[in-house]
Amino acid sequence: MSRQVQGYVYLTLAMLTVGSTVIASKLIAAGLPPFIATALRFALAFPVFLVLMRMTGVRLPKLSRRDRLILVIQAGAGSVGYTTLLITGLSLTSAADAGVIIGTLPVVSAAISILLLGERPQPALLLAVALATAGVFSIAFTPEAAGGSLAGNALILLAVVCEGLFILLNKRLTADIPPLAQSTLMSGIGFAVAVIPAVFEGPSAHGFSASAAAAVVYYALVPTVAGFLLWYAGAERVSGTEASLFTALAPVSAVLLAFVTLGEPVGFGQLVGITCVLTAVLGLGLAGNRIATQPTEGR
Repeated sequence: MSRQVQGYVYLTLAMLTVGSTVIASKLIAAGLPPFIATALRFALAFPVFLVLMRMTGVRLPKLSRRDRLILVIQAGAGSVGYTTLLITGLSLTSAADAGVIIGTLPVVSAAISILLLGERPQPALLLAVALATAGVFSIAFTPEAAGGSLAGNALILLAVVCEGLFILLNKRLTADIPPLAQSTLMSGIGFAVAVIPAVFEGPSAHGFSASAAAAVVYYALVPTVAGFLLWYAGAERVSGTEASLFTALAPVSAVLLAFVTLGEPVGFGQLVGITCVLTAVLGLGLAGNRIATQPTEGR
């Protein structure tokens, strides 16, 4: 097997783990409050990342006060905000709907860069934004057809915006932080941020369940840690453009896993939505626009 094909395999597996976070979050939402679940996720992942840093000899660079502040805000938005909103949204909407919406991340990230950084949009990007918007609208206004809800879909979209803000803030860091070190920091700071509201959080409306606890362990060790390792093992074997195109597999895997593991129906609106989102992401990648290449699960 060639080095490039190995990269494709690793990236595909990494995106399968990203899609599986939607299923895990759906199970978590049925048995654990969002902040407690998020704090547990990072409490489990953080020591594993520390061990990986020790084994690989990765060290933290010297960080300025400004960079430290940015990292705390990043952890609040991209780590805690994303995870808690995803879990809360999935307590209201279907995993299939959520899978389509999280697939818009590359396009949302590019749109945020335009709005907040004043980057000049290319025609391909504007078309991608329009397609991704159409994809979200195709499920947002027909949510009852597949067990979703408008409020739940809105929370999932807010989670994607939080992740987009993470990517935006990453561009503002002055220090060059190795990816493994940054994921370690996000897990550690994310735990510190999540544990405070978790202390005051009441029990889940659905009651505690063993499947929810197992889903937290899975989320922490497989998508968060293993997904990170798979992504970077693949990304170092292929070009940046090739790697970015594999992000389109995340919504596909989420929708398929929702159908296979949860038995959720996949309606016409979701098929239209995922087609629009896939076209947008692939078009954005082929056009050479910058797509976030650090996987969500690594945070």
